[in-house]
Amino acid sequence: MSTAVQLEGITKRFPGGVLANDDVDLTVEHGTVHALLGENGAGKTTLMNVLYGLYEPTAGTVRLDGDAVSFETPQDAIQRGVGMIHQHFTLVRPMTVLENVALGWEPVKYGGLTIDEATIEEELRELSERYGFGISEHIHTPVEELSVGTQQRVEIVKTLYRGADVFIFDEPTAVLTPQESEELFGVFDELIDQGKTLIFITHKLNEALTVADRITVLRDGRTVETFDTEGATTQELARKMVGRDVLLRVEGRERDQGDPRLVVDSLSVRTNQGLPAVDGVDLTVRGGEIFGVAGVDGNGQTELVEAVTGLRDVESGTVAFDGTDVTGLSRRERMNRGLAYIPGERQEQALVMAFDLTQNAVLGSQHREEFRDGRQIDWERVRAHTAEIIDTYDVRPPDPTVLARSLSGGNQQKFVVGREFLRDPDIVVAAHPTRGVDVGSMEFIHEQLIEMSERGAAVLLVSASLDEVTSLADRIGVMYDGQFVDVVEPDAVTKTELGLLMAGQHPDEPDVCREER
Repeated sequence: MSTAVQLEGITKRFPGGVLANDDVDLTVEHGTVHALLGENGAGKTTLMNVLYGLYEPTAGTVRLDGDAVSFETPQDAIQRGVGMIHQHFTLVRPMTVLENVALGWEPVKYGGLTIDEATIEEELRELSERYGFGISEHIHTPVEELSVGTQQRVEIVKTLYRGADVFIFDEPTAVLTPQESEELFGVFDELIDQGKTLIFITHKLNEALTVADRITVLRDGRTVETFDTEGATTQELARKMVGRDVLLRVEGRERDQGDPRLVVDSLSVRTNQGLPAVDGVDLTVRGGEIFGVAGVDGNGQTELVEAVTGLRDVESGTVAFDGTDVTGLSRRERMNRGLAYIPGERQEQALVMAFDLTQNAVLGSQHREEFRDGRQIDWERVRAHTAEIIDTYDVRPPDPTVLARSLSGGNQQKFVVGREFLRDPDIVVAAHPTRGVDVGSMEFIHEQLIEMSERGAAVLLVSASLDEVTSLADRIGVMYDGQFVDVVEPDAVTKTELGLLMAGQHPDEPDVCREER
């Protein structure tokens, strides 16, 4: 095969001496999927930002089809056929699909006086049909009204519309449900069939092995190895990523449980649009127990979590902590009663992206006596607390003065988890706690969740990962259409049965082919 992309000796050093890429080489062949694998902060996205023209390399050469190129802006890269679909979409949410796709690339008519929307629409429909994207019906719909998976397809169509031949996908499944991830990989197949070349940034081992033809592993900004996926294993990939053996699944933990700590009784909650989201749910989580909630996104999990944590009003029913009704209490009051909350959307609900880590470390705790000096915040104590979070949870770069937005998604998540867990909570609500983190960080966060339960905390775990839920939880409640279809023990149910429950069906023993337990 001929070479589509070749990066030679790429080094990227940022002001302050941070070395993100150190003499990295990467070769990607035409018509292939090449996975770029590594821990959070390993330099994957920085390397691709160099290829996409967002960063100028400190040293090294970028080649496309054998020709040395130099990009000052992403516009230069786009004109040479390189497109990038970012982990956090770059769409203008109030604008329609058509407006987003054509933004900055609008064809005009009547001597440039009018945008030729008919031509744009015709091309969008043709692209949607050719690649099977299914966005034709949404062309005039505001992006904010679309599902996350559909928004991502809009990003891909936008990149195709600009004529890309090389596609960079930065953690594309981090915000997708398992079903949406499968649909995305189908899109990958269509793009390859059309002769495109894909670079796929990920930290998910199974995805890299399933989707990619070749894998390059980065660690600490350097190339570890490039190899074919055939014959590779997840354990081998994890070892190359982290530099040590990694426990990919929790097995055989002690499960001593105490009295009920979190009790939800006949809870009903509505969506922002006033529609039923949670319908008469009962839930009890004991001290020392991890209760997992499984289900396809959009079946009431988010609203349940928000009602428990004080972020959403309850229509009826009650929430109690350690026997005390907290239904009418605010989130801050619930935190004062021992609640820790890891939200599913860290950038929107857990961090102020324009604040540095020291400022973010005290969010939600600024009124606590340990961080105050009279009427003022004691920043010296806060800085010490920030340093403890960074050190204990291996947040990179280990600098309390960096802005939250400058961290990778996985390091943002580790910081949020550390901030919440160092409060020594009695009740932990964790929504997708390992979303967007690498295997090493995932192992560590799982250990911390188990440690919280072993200290006697009640842990409510919501996750789109069945492996995570079945590995950690003592019991699993499967949500469908705002209710628990069933509550099961992980050792007594197969993934096939869980999948049926997630679809709202009770498995019928004679008709279900059971997997070997």
